[in-house]
Amino acid sequence: MGLSRRSVLLGISTLALSGCASGQPAFSTTDALPTARNPGWDAWVDAFRSRALAAGIRAPIFDAAFSVAGFTPGVIERDRNQTERVRTLEDYIAIVADEEQVRDGRAKFSQFGGLLRQLEAQYGVEAHVIAAIWGVESRYGARRGSIPVISATSTLAYEGRRGAFFERQLLAALRIQQNGDISPRNMTGSWAGAMGHTQFIPTTYEAYAVDFRGDGRRDIWEDDPTDGLASAANYLARSGWRRGQPWGVEVRLPQDFDQSLTGRGGGRSAESWAALGVRDMDGRVVPNNGSASILTPMGPAGPAFMIFSNYTVLSRYNNSQNYIIGVGYLSDRIAGGPPIRGGFPPDAQGLRMSDRQEIQRRLAAAGFDPGDVDGVIGDRTTAAIGAWEAANGLPVTGVASRDLLVRLR
Repeated sequence: MGLSRRSVLLGISTLALSGCASGQPAFSTTDALPTARNPGWDAWVDAFRSRALAAGIRAPIFDAAFSVAGFTPGVIERDRNQTERVRTLEDYIAIVADEEQVRDGRAKFSQFGGLLRQLEAQYGVEAHVIAAIWGVESRYGARRGSIPVISATSTLAYEGRRGAFFERQLLAALRIQQNGDISPRNMTGSWAGAMGHTQFIPTTYEAYAVDFRGDGRRDIWEDDPTDGLASAANYLARSGWRRGQPWGVEVRLPQDFDQSLTGRGGGRSAESWAALGVRDMDGRVVPNNGSASILTPMGPAGPAFMIFSNYTVLSRYNNSQNYIIGVGYLSDRIAGGPPIRGGFPPDAQGLRMSDRQEIQRRLAAAGFDPGDVDGVIGDRTTAAIGAWEAANGLPVTGVASRDLLVRLR
């Protein structure tokens, strides 16, 4: 895709890394990051050792953990650049819940259906919702991350921009090792320390990870996703998930709908919304699932959703609106639901998804690689546009515009 799924940062949701399970964009990187000598980090680790031991970390555990850790400058770069690009809901869906992701999700649901239904029975979280969390967080386990967690969290704690937060994550990671759940060499994750199939940060792991298999370890890292999926189900259950209720429903709004009524704070009953002319996409009154709000993430010209309390539960995992709708939408698709039926408005350049895909196809045909033809204008597409412009004697803008589309034709 234009912004590759293999990219470290999707730039689609950026969080403060607190109060959530993953606290970072979906799909963890699998790219290893090199360490570098840094006397300042060495001195910080020496000083931190006394704090860690005072907090209950045993000296052999600390020393074993840091014997395979190192200062990793790449995580600082990624932390500082994570807000570089803000994606629309349309782009987000194209990245985390496209047809390939839906097909993969249905295949994984078939493969692990017995486990997922067992988790649903125990935790009261629907199997397809657990599967969607798995898909958005790590592409069904394919993108768990390979960066040593001690290296990542100690580097970010030393760097200091969010030093207190990452020192808490580092201490939690050491306690996890001390508990025997994972060895120092095998404790890997994302650049920000999010780990395993469902990308738990260390403090969330301590609070919510479960040993579902009963083998004495809460192992969310290994290929077997059992503990990882069970931990996600436990997290949602303890956050208040209501079994049998939707996260939200795509709806049609009447032409004269008052947009000031939209937003998460506008809770009304389904009957109240029905009296205002709100219907589901088949023209029916939405069933009563408790207090409901209306969201129009891309404005009145885009799709609209009636959301319920389970939307708020998903926000505990990641508070990005795109993330919550992305997980909810993917869960519905895995369960056999339809694509979003409301149209998406054109972008700031007046282009629709089909136009952006055409630009990518024509660039590729001309020998300029834009990445996947998905309509998402990311770094590779931007670079391909710039290269095409330079090759054709045009000012280099890297912008996907209608003028560019006309020229490519």
